[in-house]
Amino acid sequence: MKKSKIQLTTAQFAKLHEVNKRTLHYYDTIGLFSPDTKGDNGYRYYNFSQSIDFEYIRMLKDLNMSIEEIQKYLHTPDSDSFIKIAETKEKEIDAQIQNLKRVRQILHAKKEQVKFCDTLQEQEIRITECEEEEYLILPYDFSEDDFSDLFTYIKDVWSIEQIRMGIGGFISVDRVLNEEFDDYDGIYTPALSGSSSAQRAIKPRGKYLCGYQKGAWDKLPLMYARMVSFAEENGFKLVGYAYEMGLNEFVIADKNDYITQIMIRIEEKRNSREEGTRFPVENILP
Repeated sequence: MKKSKIQLTTAQFAKLHEVNKRTLHYYDTIGLFSPDTKGDNGYRYYNFSQSIDFEYIRMLKDLNMSIEEIQKYLHTPDSDSFIKIAETKEKEIDAQIQNLKRVRQILHAKKEQVKFCDTLQEQEIRITECEEEEYLILPYDFSEDDFSDLFTYIKDVWSIEQIRMGIGGFISVDRVLNEEFDDYDGIYTPALSGSSSAQRAIKPRGKYLCGYQKGAWDKLPLMYARMVSFAEENGFKLVGYAYEMGLNEFVIADKNDYITQIMIRIEEKRNSREEGTRFPVENILP
C-alpha cells in the first residue's frame, strides 16, 4: 500500500481507532507502537498507513497476549511465529466459544423455567408429553445433612457449569408408593451439550405426571400423595423414577415461594378405560 502523506495528531489517530490518547502515549513510551514522526514542538504525528499495524496489535491484545509477548513477536516477526500464535489462539477461541454456548444454554434454561413458573397455579398437577432427555447422575440418599462434601465432589465429577443447570433428586416409584422419602436413589442434573461423565441416564420420552409444590421440601410428601391418588383415579400406572427439581431458587427472596417440580412417567392401565378413550395431555388439576 502506498504510504499516505496525510499526518494525524495523537488525538485524531486515537479518535479514528476509538482508543484513549494515553494508550498511544504509553505504547510509544515502551516502544510497542510509535508515531511516524515527531515535530520540533514535540507533537506526535501518525500516518494513515500505520492504522493496519495498530489494529493487528489491538487484535493480539484482544486475544489476551501480554504486552511483553506482543513486543517479542514484533521485534522479530516471521511467518512461523505468526502461524504458531494463530493456531494457539484459534484453539483458545474455540474453547471460549464452547464455554459461551454452555453459558447461553444455562441462561436460556433458567429463563424458560422462570417464565413457566409464572403460568402455574397453586399446587398444580398436570400431564405433559416429554421428549427424551439425558441426565448426569450420582448415587446419593440424602441421609447426610451437610452437603459441603457432596458439593466439592460433584464439582469435580461434573463441573461448575453442570451445577448451574440445577441439581435434583430422583427416587424410585416403589419408594414413592411405599412413602419411603427418607432414602433417595440419587441426584441428577440435565446434561449440557458436550458434557462428559461416566454415570449417565436417559429419562425416556413419554407422558409424565407433573406436580408443582410451592414451599419447603417437607411439603413434598403431600404432593406425592396427591399425584398417586390422581394416577389411581384416572387409570394411570406410575413407572420408573420420580424426578425432583427446583425451578425458581434464583429469583426468590422467601423460601416459601420455592417451587419444586416432580415428574413421574405414566402408562395407562389395561382395561381401566373404554377402548379408544384417551386422557388429554396438559390436563390441569389445580
